[in-house]
Parts: sequence; structure tokens; C-alpha cells
Amino acid sequence: MGPIRSDTDDRIVPLDAGWTMAVLDPGTAETPAEAEARGDWIDAPVPGTAEAALIAAGRLSPGSPSGLHDRDVWYRCAFTAEGPATLRFEGLTGPAEVFLDGAPILGATSMFLAQSHQFAASGRHRLAVRFAALNPLLASAKGPRQRWRPQMIQPGALRLVRTTPLGHMPGWSPAVAVVGPWQPVDLVLRGAGPRVDDLTLSARLDAGDGILDLAVRFGRPPDQPVEVLCGGHAQVLHPGEDGLHAGRMVLPDVAPWWPHTHGAPALHPVQVRIGSRLIDCGSVGFRSLALDRGPDGKGFGLVVNGEPVFCRGASWMPPDPASPGGADPRQLLALAREAGMNMIRLSGTTTPESRAFHEACDALGILVWHDLPFANFDYPGDETFRATAEAEARALLGRLRGSPSLAVVCGGSEIAQQATMLGLTPGQAALPLFEEALAAVAAKAAPQAIYVPHSPWGGPLPFVTDEGVTHYFGVGAYRRPVEDARRADVRFASECLAFAAVPAPATLAAEGLAAPMGERWKDGVPRDAGASWDFEDVRDHYVAALFGVDPQTLRTSEPERYLALGRAAPAQLMEEVFAEWRRAGSRCAGGLVWFLNDMKPGAGWGVIDRLGRPKTTWHALKRAFRPLHLGLTDEGLNGLGVHLVNETAREKRVRLTLATYGEGVHPLVRAERELVLSPRSADSLSSFTLAGRFFDLAHAYRFGPLAHDATLARLLDAETGELLAEASHFVPGRAAEPRDIGLTVRPVIRDGAPAVSITTERLARFVTIDDRACRPADEGFTLAPGETRIVALIARTREAAPGGTVAALNSHPVPYEFAA
Repeated sequence: MGPIRSDTDDRIVPLDAGWTMAVLDPGTAETPAEAEARGDWIDAPVPGTAEAALIAAGRLSPGSPSGLHDRDVWYRCAFTAEGPATLRFEGLTGPAEVFLDGAPILGATSMFLAQSHQFAASGRHRLAVRFAALNPLLASAKGPRQRWRPQMIQPGALRLVRTTPLGHMPGWSPAVAVVGPWQPVDLVLRGAGPRVDDLTLSARLDAGDGILDLAVRFGRPPDQPVEVLCGGHAQVLHPGEDGLHAGRMVLPDVAPWWPHTHGAPALHPVQVRIGSRLIDCGSVGFRSLALDRGPDGKGFGLVVNGEPVFCRGASWMPPDPASPGGADPRQLLALAREAGMNMIRLSGTTTPESRAFHEACDALGILVWHDLPFANFDYPGDETFRATAEAEARALLGRLRGSPSLAVVCGGSEIAQQATMLGLTPGQAALPLFEEALAAVAAKAAPQAIYVPHSPWGGPLPFVTDEGVTHYFGVGAYRRPVEDARRADVRFASECLAFAAVPAPATLAAEGLAAPMGERWKDGVPRDAGASWDFEDVRDHYVAALFGVDPQTLRTSEPERYLALGRAAPAQLMEEVFAEWRRAGSRCAGGLVWFLNDMKPGAGWGVIDRLGRPKTTWHALKRAFRPLHLGLTDEGLNGLGVHLVNETAREKRVRLTLATYGEGVHPLVRAERELVLSPRSADSLSSFTLAGRFFDLAHAYRFGPLAHDATLARLLDAETGELLAEASHFVPGRAAEPRDIGLTVRPVIRDGAPAVSITTERLARFVTIDDRACRPADEGFTLAPGETRIVALIARTREAAPGGTVAALNSHPVPYEFAA
């Protein structure tokens, strides 16, 4: 639900301009007047952070340590107002003290709690905020003895202070200092009309009808009837005590809200009417949500509007970690939707997101898994800490109560996992704060969501893979073969498949990282604290396994080829793992890749790089996440498994093709079959059944010399021939040496926009497009001999005409240019 907007006499004035900022030594200014005299003041964006202001002023290079946690930071601005007013601070990093006209009016100890102050405005006023240095506070902070000490977040005293761990996680988080008014500051000017003090919405779907419960509390009770308007219906609210008006509206046969992979995310505006006045309360979506634990009671699957939903997506990271919550989230969320993601996770290692984020997820049909802002630590169990945590959760979830995209609320990230991995039994690691207190808050404040105490959670140990929710890195950090994705019997992976994914050459060039070596290159590669390896070592392991090469030799002798194989390996693994998890018979109900977007330049975990360009892993997920999905799995002596999924509500007539290629231009095996895919269905068949004869597609029997390298499966519309889905299988260990395969590229204009037409005489493996001005709509695909594919180029900058190169793992790059 968005902010309340109305045509009443109340007026909300964002205080988002005219702010300046100064950095001082700790304790050198205790009052705004002292700060005024001693500070070197610069312009500062609000909402924003001191680090973002220093970067904008040219006083700090992005990525350089700011030292702000060792300094006091002052913000100031002036405004003019008359009459009753309220200052509203949506989020101040603590510890903070706010002054109005030189006098202290409130303090903030949690960056996750809003603050407000009512006053009588009378002309020009001066507002100042002092953000005290964090490190001296951490050095003197005292709390109960820790039962476990995680290495990932440092220092351990952060568990006692309600602030973000961003910037305190060496190895994968930039060394940012999040200090300042990171959320909006508003001035609310009170009018003489009805004043809304509180509003709660609850929307659900019941047997096709929309049920809307609304309660609104007025600070000044209206003298006319109060009605709620939604979907062409009106319902009078019943007056109660203390200015409360409440009621229930039933909307027959309402258009439901769906994740975009399963239907339309229908939203319905809600208004409150008092006579001729209208109060805009945002929009709601009507949907039902249930948790399916499976026949054994150990699974974790979401059922939306009565339909099981395979949840797939990624964990969100702040686009600008120096100023979390300040960047517009819509571009990244649009890319997530374009890739077929229907769930985004907000991890407890980051910060809650803006209203704009949740409104965009509502509109795009993207479910939200929302960790509360806790991670890894043994948090205090005292009454004061619990009260603060409960207040944070009530405030956060209260403003999301009408949001249909909010699907899972989780107590925190890797808390129980840290405890048990460091030697405690599950009983010793129990934290009633997450298992009882916050569960009760979530049940009341977010009744539309499922509550999970921890992520991971379930089973004899919280991180086992075959019960509840897991963080699955078997394929990935633990260097297990792809077969482990089935052996692990993952039920739901709220984190998975973390790789040091290499960005496109154009991005590396723009970031000054063209060579895959040196300190700057390694700074962008994620590493777990205390580990002797990093995630580039993980990627290199799979490059060797998949392509039969020595990546370390290539790194120095053929760096461009090293990077090309490094782009291909994680992409291939992601497609293969999700083909396993989405097949008929799999008990997996979801997987969320770790991360959606990079926070640093270089080969980070994100499937979208720091400049906002999708990587090859994003394109792989786009193929793996389609509602109409085709996957191939290696079934060993049983050949290849061919898996078909139709998540849509409509029957689909398709033509399935399978072709196997070696060095020649003609397929060694070719099969074709017309099928009817039922709505909401998943089916599997054997490649032997499809081909109608034996051929060692999986290279399991190994009779005689290997004759083939790849098998391509295509799903086409039976009537139009349109390509609906595709999948490829490659024999492991086969090097794809660049050579002349007859790859040709022709720039074309399609539907008024630039595109490239790509044709190959022989099989082209893992085709990539590197354009200086555009991003390709598709890459990382395989072209069959004689096949042509036209790929749209989506403009990223107008500073240059489109142009670049097309390459395949087994082909030399081919340049192309558009006329300026």
C-alpha cells in the first residue's frame, strides 16, 4: 500500500531539497550552533547518506573508505510553515539526535523505526540532525555474552545496535558507511478537515470473491458518514470508539492478483469518501495464499489462488549500497520480471526497501520474500531489545499490509544456521524472539503472508536440504556435480547458485577491468570471510569440469577466452539446475539465486552487473524461468530427460524437436513430435522415447569414439512455428576451441529498432553479443547449423551508435556496425 494521499486540508511537503551536511570529529559540536560555526558544509541529497553526498561533491571516490563511522555527521535545512504541523522522519541511521530551532526534539536509536514530532509552526524554522560516530558506540557497547560469533559480519558489537550490516561484511559487501537520513523526511501541515491517524487494509480472495477489510482511525472524527470505495463498489464503515471507522466489503467475482508467471497481477484502487472528500489509500490485490508442506509434512511450497507456484528469482541488493533505499528500484525490478522471476528476496543482511519498491512488485506481479533486518548474530533476548524488534516489525509490516506481493515474512538470515554450524544444538540455539515474538507480530500485521522463523529453516538441522527452506550451494561453493541438485532433494532454496559471474566485455571496459588479474579485479570477486578460496575459484572449478581446460593457464595466456568460458559455465549450470528442479517428479518448489544485482564493479554474484546490464547468467535464467518451459537433464544410462512445463491457464499445442550434432552440418539424431500441453501441467519423457531408437546422447555407455558434442531441444508453437522455449545439453569435458564455423552477422532494423541477424554454418555454442550502446534481448543460446536468429538490441545509451561483436565459444568474434 502506498502513502495516504488526499484532497483534505492536510498537506504533505517532502523536505527533499536545501539540505547541507558537515563532517566533524566526534564530540566537537554538541549543538547546531557549534556545528554551524565549525563545519565545512556541502550540499546533501535527502533521502540519502553522507557518503553519497561526499561522492557527489567530489570529495570521495566511489569504493574508497570514508571513515564516517569514526566521525560525527551533521545535516541541516530550513523551511517555512504556519500552523499545526508534524515532522516525519521515515528512517534515520542511529544514533541520531534531531534539533528544531536549536532545541533537541527527538532521538533515534534504530534506523528501521520512523520518528515524528508535532509542533506549532510559525514562519521560518531551522532543522538539524546529528548522527553520532558509530565506532565509539560499538567500542563501548555491552550486552549478554554471545553463544556464537559469526565471522561474516564485523564487529560483533553490531548485534547490539539496530543498524544495517552493509559495509561490515568484508569479502562481498562494499566498505560503505551508511550514515544519514536514508529514508524520506516530510513536513505534514495539518488542515481543519478530517485527519487520518492510522489506516489498515487486509485484502484476500475467498471462492472467487474479494474480501476487503478496512479500518481507519481519525484524529479529528468526521461529521459525515465514511465510505470505502473499491472496484465500483461502496461500503459504509461503522463508527467505533476513539475515532475508529471499520468495515468489510465483498467484491463478487473480482479479478484476482497473480504472480505474473501464472496470470495478471490485477490491482484495485481503494478510496475513503467523506462527503465530497476523497482519501486515496493506494491499491490492493485480491489473492489467497497457502503453504503446502507436502505429503510428508517436510516441504515448503506456496499455493496462490489454489495453484502451486514454483517460485524463482533472486535476492535483491541495494543498487547504490552507499545510499540504500535512495535509488529508483523500477529498472532492476523490470529486468527481474523480464527474466521470468516471480519472487524477489530482501535479505536480512541488507535494509528494508522503499514504498516504490513494493508498489512496483505489486504492479509487476513479483512476490516478495521479506527477511526482517536481522542476520547471523546471537541477538540479545532482553525485554528492551525485544520491544524494539517488535516495534520495527509492526511498523515495517504495517505499511505493507495491503500489499499482495508480500508472500513470506522471515525472522532473519542464517541465524539458526550460524549457531548450529558453530557447535550448538538446535535447542541451545533457540531464539524466542524469532520463533515466538516476531511470529506473533507478523500474524497480526501481515496476515496475507507466510511466516518463517529463519532462513534456512526446517529439519533436524536448520540447513538440511531435503526439509523446509535451505540455502543450497552444493552446485556452487561446495563444488558438487550437477547431479547433486537431485541428490540433495531441495524442497525450497531461499538462496542458491552463487557464482562470480563475469560481466560483458563492454562493462569490464567501462569499469577499467579488462584484464582478469590484479588487486582491483580480485576486489570485485566475492569471498566468505575466513575462507582460503573465493568464488572465482569456484567458477574455475566448473570451467575445468565442463570444458576440459586448465583455467589458470588460460587466465594468463588467453585472458579473453578465460573470461568467455567464465561467462558460460555459471550460465550453463543455472539452466541445468533449474531444469532439474522444475521437472515433473521434483519435490522442489522454488529457488532464489544469490544475488540479483552486483554491489561492486567486477565479477560479483549478481546476474545483473553494477551498471545495470544483464549478464549471461540473467539470460540463462530467462530461459530457465519461462512459464512455458523446456529442460534437459542427464539421466545417465536412461539417456536425456526431456521436461515440459506449462504454468499458464491455457492449453498449448506445441511441436517438440530434438537434434544431436557433432562436427558436421547434419544432425546425427533428429526427432519431432506434436504435443498438447495441458494448463498448469508438468510432464517428462525420455530422449529414447522421443527418438524412437538408441543413441548414446548422455555419453553414458561410451561404445566407440564420441561422435557428438551437443543435443538441442526446441519447443515451437504448433501453428505459427514461433520459438517458445529451448534447452541444450553438452557432453562434459569437451573443449570448444574457437575456429571458423561460418558465423555471419548482419545489422538490421526490426520494428523500428536495431537488431542483429546471426547465422551459422555449423553449430555455434553459447552465442554472445557485446554492443557498446545496447544490451541484447538474448544471448548465451546455441544455434544449429544453417539456423538464423534475429536478436533485438535494447538501447542503453544514446552517446554512440550500436555496434560491436558477436562471438561463440567455438567461433572467432565477428564484428558488426550500424550507420551513425
